[in-house]
Amino acid sequence: MHDLKALRADPTAFDAALERRGLAPVGHKLVTDDEERRAALAALQDAQGARKVLAKEIGQGKKSGEDTSDLEARAVELRDEITRLEVHASTIEKNINDILMSLPNRLDPSVPDGKSEEDNVIVHYRGEKRDFPFAPKQHFELGEALGLMDFPTAAKLSGTRFVVLRGALARLERALGQFMLDTHTSEFGYHETSVPLLVNDEAMYGTDKLPKFAEDSFRTEDGRWLIPTAEVPLTATVMGEILPEKALPIRLTALSQCFRSEAGSAGRDVRGMLRQHQFTKCELVSIVAPEESEAEHERMTHAAETILERLGIAFRRVLLCAGDTGFGAAKTFDLEAWLPGQQAWREISSCSNTRDFQARRMKARYRSENGPAFVNTLNGSGLAVGRTLIALMETYQNEDGSIDVPEVLQPYMGHIKKIS
Repeated sequence: MHDLKALRADPTAFDAALERRGLAPVGHKLVTDDEERRAALAALQDAQGARKVLAKEIGQGKKSGEDTSDLEARAVELRDEITRLEVHASTIEKNINDILMSLPNRLDPSVPDGKSEEDNVIVHYRGEKRDFPFAPKQHFELGEALGLMDFPTAAKLSGTRFVVLRGALARLERALGQFMLDTHTSEFGYHETSVPLLVNDEAMYGTDKLPKFAEDSFRTEDGRWLIPTAEVPLTATVMGEILPEKALPIRLTALSQCFRSEAGSAGRDVRGMLRQHQFTKCELVSIVAPEESEAEHERMTHAAETILERLGIAFRRVLLCAGDTGFGAAKTFDLEAWLPGQQAWREISSCSNTRDFQARRMKARYRSENGPAFVNTLNGSGLAVGRTLIALMETYQNEDGSIDVPEVLQPYMGHIKKIS
């Protein structure tokens, strides 16, 4: 949600920010509409004041036996005028809010211009791509050959974009999630949290998933939503709150199932586990004071990178350009892992700073020295477990189809060193 006061102060700058995202200008129109709304509210106050005065005159007139019919007729006119002004002001306010709710966050000045992922900027590379003496296979080829990755049974149960993992691969997925949680809680100060997988409209609106992304999520018959990411319930824990300043920063993590309809992704990543309707993710959420926001973004991204470094997976950090930055984000770093089987870099984590965009929608504030102020919220994957499993399988595969288990995961795997 955008700050209407800031918009009124500089609608030209607001429109320039929209233009960076390829959107048409609306700032000056919103200011004009808001002026009309404020004029209607001022007229409403005048009419309400006049009606109070008139009510006194009618009462005094009736006490003294005077004919008050003209005054009463005027009172009816004022009543109708008050109703009209209330409806008019309310309609304009709703239209303004609907427009503001539909507009993406303003981009951070450091975000590069660009229209698509082709214009994203590579910040750095970490790790070395493995040099294979054989042609590396993709994860689904490895998993199916091992008999531990079953897509036909999943399709029988649920349709496409689901998978059944068995035996050592199921355990490896669980081990990855536990390793991520242990690292983020013990080393980076995130507080482990178990969250509901169903949330209400308010939580989805507050975290900018509605109304724009309704088709990307699954809704139950009673009107609740399956979470697209644990970002929603974790961030929404402070919805409607005024936090004491000493409570900040708040750092939360959750390992949860996530559900996405993948609307519009027909034909993309059909084979394998890369794009699923249901997947596991270790989510990171930070709630901080505005002045700590930028440093927290770097800290969060470093925490996600640490997982990849310890797993020995080659990756790169990418700063998303204006045209590729998500709706709610002011700035986003993607971490892209190298998948030897695909011979491609694929996103495995996205760490975003939303500034006060979500906080305004959620009405989440803290008590600063100058009074209540909106917090800043950040979210990131630390990491997407399924995609990490893919990268690990393809990176640690052997020519005979077996998969080595990274040393850091062996304690979680009963100390087995190889899946074969």
